Amino acid sequence: MPNADNWQGDVLRDLRGTPPPQRAQSHGAAHGHRPAQEQQQPPQEQPQPQPRTGARAPGPNTPASSPAPAAPPARMQRPARSPDSRPVVDSALSGTARRPRQGEPAAARVSRAIRRIVSSSAAREVAEITRTAERIQQPVTTGRQIAVTSIRGGAGKTTVAALLGTAYAHYRQDPVLLVEADPALGSLPLRLGAETLRWTTADLAEIVEPQMSLLDVTGYLVQLPDNAWLLPGSQGRIGAMLDTAAYERVMVALRRYFGVTVVDCETLPAEVARVALSAAQARVLAAPATLDGITSTYAVLQWMQGLPSHMIAGTVVALTSTTSRPGIDVEDAAEKLRSTGATVHVLPHDRHLAAGGALRTELLARPTRLAATRLAAEVFQLSQKRR
Repeated sequence: MPNADNWQGDVLRDLRGTPPPQRAQSHGAAHGHRPAQEQQQPPQEQPQPQPRTGARAPGPNTPASSPAPAAPPARMQRPARSPDSRPVVDSALSGTARRPRQGEPAAARVSRAIRRIVSSSAAREVAEITRTAERIQQPVTTGRQIAVTSIRGGAGKTTVAALLGTAYAHYRQDPVLLVEADPALGSLPLRLGAETLRWTTADLAEIVEPQMSLLDVTGYLVQLPDNAWLLPGSQGRIGAMLDTAAYERVMVALRRYFGVTVVDCETLPAEVARVALSAAQARVLAAPATLDGITSTYAVLQWMQGLPSHMIAGTVVALTSTTSRPGIDVEDAAEKLRSTGATVHVLPHDRHLAAGGALRTELLARPTRLAATRLAAEVFQLSQKRR
């Protein structure tokens, strides 16, 4: 792993292809990485070994030279098969999407702008955003892994994962990775605006090696804006599987390349989701702001109270409002969930998020952007407390 003093600068320099400064022993050599120049040179022919002193000379029936023993083949970094790229959205369906909407109506945006001017709250809001950004930008000595899951489908789990990854990529300088650990019809690539998919988590588990550089690794990932990368869970095929061994191999290998990794897990109690939650430094439990959503989430948090204390202390509930007028008192529900020891953040209703499709931060309502940033800062702070 890069040194704790400036490892973010090391991986960024590697990503941009800039040669590192000369040292007595380069960082890449210390960890088994070859410089890019060495990786591009063809292997040189090895000299044949000379016979030892006193060795018997070849006789008349002995060939003048015997073939040298074959060297053991180097382990291939690429698999035997190379998957084809597949579109995230089928061409037959791409024309059905409507134009993305703003997160809130124009009248609400104008009214909020006027209130900010009249009440002179703009300065306070800027100060709060600055403090939140400073919390997200704190350096890390080892990559932080944040797992996002839910009790049921439709809880906004993938949306929360996309919001967190987007916030970290926007505010942090080191690379950020988003992993889809929900191979059965996961929608994280669609939410992040990816157009095509090729390599998946299961594919990368067969490829990843300790000596690979960041450039090697990112060649198998989907590049996103703001120095973020995506590792899909599948190519949208029905029945795609991801076993715990493949997931653990990939996550252990990739942790040293990325400052923050956000994992979009399957819904509980799936096996990979349980492994991801136990290995992560912080956990996010997405829950819809409905009566049944609150009830099931409260039951899970009560069960977590019987686990080691760091489990619930490192868990944040993201309470998502699915409609503009929820059928429950959201703030009272949040207080009830906090009584279990978990942290709770409320994500307000947003028309842009509710419509699905690719997430565009410029279309989010201002309260949604602020709430998502505060959620990202809270989760990252909790991940720093767990080594």
